[in-house]
Amino acid sequence: MSVASEFAGAPHHAGYSRLATRLLHFLIFATILVSPFVMIEPAPYEVLVGLLGIGCLLAGVTVDRKIMLPVILFLIWNVSGLVALIPVIYDKDAVSFILISFYMALTAIIFACLIAHDSVRRLSILRMAYIIAAVTVSIIAIIGYFNLLPGAWDNFTLYNRAKGTFKDPNVFGPYLILPLLFLISGALLRGLKLRHIATVAVILVALLLSFSRAAWAHFIVSAIVMLVLMFISTPSARFRTRLATSTILAAGGVAVLLVGILSVGTIGDVFKERASLIQDYDAGDTGRFTKQSESIPVLLDLPNGFGPYQFRKIYNQDPHNVYLNAFASYGWAGGISYAILVLITLWVGYSNVLKRTPWQNYLIVALATYTGVVGEGFVIDTDHWRHYYLLMGIVWGLAIATINEERRAAYLRAAIKA
Repeated sequence: MSVASEFAGAPHHAGYSRLATRLLHFLIFATILVSPFVMIEPAPYEVLVGLLGIGCLLAGVTVDRKIMLPVILFLIWNVSGLVALIPVIYDKDAVSFILISFYMALTAIIFACLIAHDSVRRLSILRMAYIIAAVTVSIIAIIGYFNLLPGAWDNFTLYNRAKGTFKDPNVFGPYLILPLLFLISGALLRGLKLRHIATVAVILVALLLSFSRAAWAHFIVSAIVMLVLMFISTPSARFRTRLATSTILAAGGVAVLLVGILSVGTIGDVFKERASLIQDYDAGDTGRFTKQSESIPVLLDLPNGFGPYQFRKIYNQDPHNVYLNAFASYGWAGGISYAILVLITLWVGYSNVLKRTPWQNYLIVALATYTGVVGEGFVIDTDHWRHYYLLMGIVWGLAIATINEERRAAYLRAAIKA
């Protein structure tokens, strides 16, 4: 090809690249924006994630070799699930369970590949969309809880708890934590504004009205982890002082908000009931803790577990422990690979989170939230939560971006010395 023809083709290629990039950014925004609307399955999120994958191909998003470790662990986990599925292949729920697991794993890889490059721009789009989505679903949940519109209570609450456009309050509550931490960290870094206070207050009220004990604990743990990481990572003594002062003031503000909302109607009574550590369905002969302890000796004799989605059919309830469920639904190999995947994700996150990069604060927020979800997994099944895989993808993507940036900096230093 001649120089002239190459020059003539360059504008066309550049135009295509810009168009593909704009399409990719639109799909990132749209995918996250519809993520809370999951009252039907497949949800709009599943369709848009598929389109996002196509957008990645059109925009030339690359697959970094370092993502192969979680890919291998995902494959072991889910292929083990396929093996465990064979004895119950006739069960449509079990087949659907495994198909969902494969698809959710794919979403984590898509987001990891996306975030590993052009990280700040793509995460800023994701952050904006997630905050808008969280505020929207929080307002819907509040409208539902207080029955401010006809039919709102029936559609947006469950068991006297707000669920918004989710099927379960126990998924709705944790979904709100990442945007909450995005907002709090942004206010700490760039200063508090009235819109931040209003937005955080709306999401916090919705989180409270979910009456999810696990989500409340998740928020507290994740917020503490985020603040500690921000405190450790900053070289500025002035910012550390401001961080400590702001944390105290924010805690006071949350306490005032909590007292105010608990005085409304019967919210205080429901809060007292839900705040107790042990509920009726936790203990006793039919409680979940009893069923969990009964299942462990049985699973020790079953290398392939019970099979996907079979725990609830044997014990008349879900495992309420994602790690136990990994062994029950995917067998020993699946359970071990899932546990390794979680531990390695935490390791790769914490080993890179204190390194100074333009996206460090995004990694702090995502890792703190992921840490809370990992803990929450001991009391609830998180293996099919859409935002769980989003978090895992963000942690891996930013860890890969950090490693690549560190290597580029080392290469440049070596080149300068040479």
